[in-house]
Amino acid sequence: MPLLKSVYSGSPAYLYNGHLQTIIPSLTRNVTGVTYERERLTLADGDFIDLDWIDAGKKRLVILTHGLEGDSRRQYMLGTARLFSRHGFDVLAWNCRSCSGEMNRAFRLYNHGEIGDIGEVINHALRTKSYEEIVLVGYSMGGNIILKYLGVHAKHAPDVIKRGVAISAPTDLGASAALLDRTSNRFYRNRFMKKLITKLNQKADLFPGRLDMTKLKQVKQWRDFDDFFSAPVNGYHDANDFYNQASAVNYMADITVPALLLNAKNDPLLSPECSPGWLAENHPSIFLETPATGGHVGFMVANDIYTYAERRALAFAEGTIDG
Repeated sequence: MPLLKSVYSGSPAYLYNGHLQTIIPSLTRNVTGVTYERERLTLADGDFIDLDWIDAGKKRLVILTHGLEGDSRRQYMLGTARLFSRHGFDVLAWNCRSCSGEMNRAFRLYNHGEIGDIGEVINHALRTKSYEEIVLVGYSMGGNIILKYLGVHAKHAPDVIKRGVAISAPTDLGASAALLDRTSNRFYRNRFMKKLITKLNQKADLFPGRLDMTKLKQVKQWRDFDDFFSAPVNGYHDANDFYNQASAVNYMADITVPALLLNAKNDPLLSPECSPGWLAENHPSIFLETPATGGHVGFMVANDIYTYAERRALAFAEGTIDG
């Protein structure tokens, strides 16, 4: 498909760079009017994840996947849930392992390349309810997860999955991880690492001898953290293996349903490699939109309770964006 020309008018004037467009919405936005019903799903390996539903008995379902150290209560998740639920969709906002407020049971956590869990979420929704159409929407890490899922499963995914939308997705994980070492990105790096270290310490206490937490002293760059911790806790050999297996760009060529990737050019957490124009311009199912501004999972719009990304996701889900 041709690369999409963005119609995003830009963030409010006071959000004048990618960092402000990323940080301010997460700190100040307050989405109201969303009430979830929680369900705990036991996974095939005996672990669990928590699912948050808006079940109004509709025939269409949107499944929402959050970003790194996010959850179903993040403002971007609530905004998307509210918008879709008001336009004829049931909503299933699922929380990755350890992200719903309670530590998961297994040694492993969650990661950008884990698509087994979302597969179980989808199968559970189809087994317990009756839907004619499912749309997958993911933010940041969640966007990478759904794009990898759609690429890996391709023609073998359930027929009711009609479309996917990935917003601010680090589809080239190695290139994106390197950006966290920039001085300008120290805020994000420290925030992510602090939260992940807390969880890793809990895992080390629960599974003595499985993690060597003294290696934190050897972490000089984000790749070291992935080598010492992210890779082993999630079953990868090392950081390179993690980045290769987790990056959705390595699987996207096989996607068969319409999929929108919306990445801002000024996103401080995404490298240019995360927006593969070379693939989208010749692919029948991949739509790539790269507005000049928007930040990371920002895309605020003046005088609108919804973001551009949320409205764009709905429009794509309803088939009103065709390039």
